[in-house]
Amino acid sequence: MADIIITRTVADLRQTVRAFRTAGHTIGLVPTLGALHDGHTALVREAKNRVDRVITTIFVNPTQFAPNEDLTKYPRTEESDLAKLRAVKADVLFAPSVEVIYPEGFATTVSLAGPAVAGLEDRFRPTHFAGVATIVAKLFTQSGADIAMFGEKDYQQLMVVTRMARDLDLPIQVIGIETVREEDGLAMSSRNRFLSPADRAAAPVLYQTLRRTADGMIAGDAFEALLAAGRQAIIAAGFKLDYLEARHAASLAPITTLAAGPVRLLVAARIGQTRLIDNMAVN
Repeated sequence: MADIIITRTVADLRQTVRAFRTAGHTIGLVPTLGALHDGHTALVREAKNRVDRVITTIFVNPTQFAPNEDLTKYPRTEESDLAKLRAVKADVLFAPSVEVIYPEGFATTVSLAGPAVAGLEDRFRPTHFAGVATIVAKLFTQSGADIAMFGEKDYQQLMVVTRMARDLDLPIQVIGIETVREEDGLAMSSRNRFLSPADRAAAPVLYQTLRRTADGMIAGDAFEALLAAGRQAIIAAGFKLDYLEARHAASLAPITTLAAGPVRLLVAARIGQTRLIDNMAVN
């Protein structure tokens, strides 16, 4: 079996895609920042079930990092990433440099509203989604893929990208895949490697709180009381809480009853030096 094709320029990627199209193949895209884990490979496997060829991208996108976030500390592990991609039979790796994605004179970004300004991640990382939407729009047009796979762990991001593709009439279907978790419920994330042993032991509190809060909502308990108890539990576990919110699953507008749903719980909190996010569908 042929090895994975590695491309590093847009021209080479498009030449590869043209060959796939000439052969009549459908194409899937899995955008990542690298430091791949089982959540990423699950996206590749699911894409392989849906299309003929899968392109995985690895690009640590500087424009989605806030000034207070250390871009240089984000793990770059291309060799081990390649081994994981080979194991799940990804067809192409697109791993461009910053200069390829943002050449000299680059001056365009995607302007966002709707789910990008819901008062969740955007409240703490105000430039983040403009950087995400711009790189994702570029990857969509560079790859010409039929589908793109995103994990539900970054739920607001999934809603932003879905809305952007719809609003800009981009000919691609955005598909969200359920969060992949460790055995104790912690959502898989490239940032988990930065957790100290003590912080890692406490981290599943986020999942446990989401589960307990969702169960209470389904049982008919008052949203605000459940959220207040959940916030208290997260802080008591040693986290610095950014938010624990109940939102409409599509619009991300605040929501207070199951009847007004579907409901999505979303949480973000920092423990030690690591910021974790998670979410859960209620109904």
